[in-house]
Amino acid sequence: MASSSHSARPRVLAISSGGGHWIQLQRLLPAFEGLDLAVATVHPPREDHASLTRFYKIPEATRWNRLGLLRLAAQVLYILLRERPQFVVSTGAACGYLALRMAKWLGARCIWVDSIANADELSLSGSRIGPSADLWLTQWEHLARDTGPEYHGSVL
Repeated sequence: MASSSHSARPRVLAISSGGGHWIQLQRLLPAFEGLDLAVATVHPPREDHASLTRFYKIPEATRWNRLGLLRLAAQVLYILLRERPQFVVSTGAACGYLALRMAKWLGARCIWVDSIANADELSLSGSRIGPSADLWLTQWEHLARDTGPEYHGSVL
């Protein structure tokens, strides 16, 4: 479906939960310069987010809180329907999993960048959504496999 904006720039939604996932996503944001970018995370916007034209604060949820996951899923679906991104990128965790799953249903291309914190094995969210992503990346070379994820460097 066409976006409400007539911009020729690709529409991107970058989404992550808090903590290290958010720090990693922030490190990836310069890669999206010049694109029509929206960002969603659990943290409220700060002064260094002033350049972001569209910023969404989402609730934190884990697999242990089913009601929280439903609330998060509803918020993520609202953002996806409002933004109509062509690409969705996430560093995790639950919000990224939900966003990529729903974005695929809506026809978006999806990118999962597994957490740098998962040095010994892939994250639970990454191992579940990765095979469905259009691009599945790990930040640890020894975790790369022929079937995915791929390694192209890290955001250390």
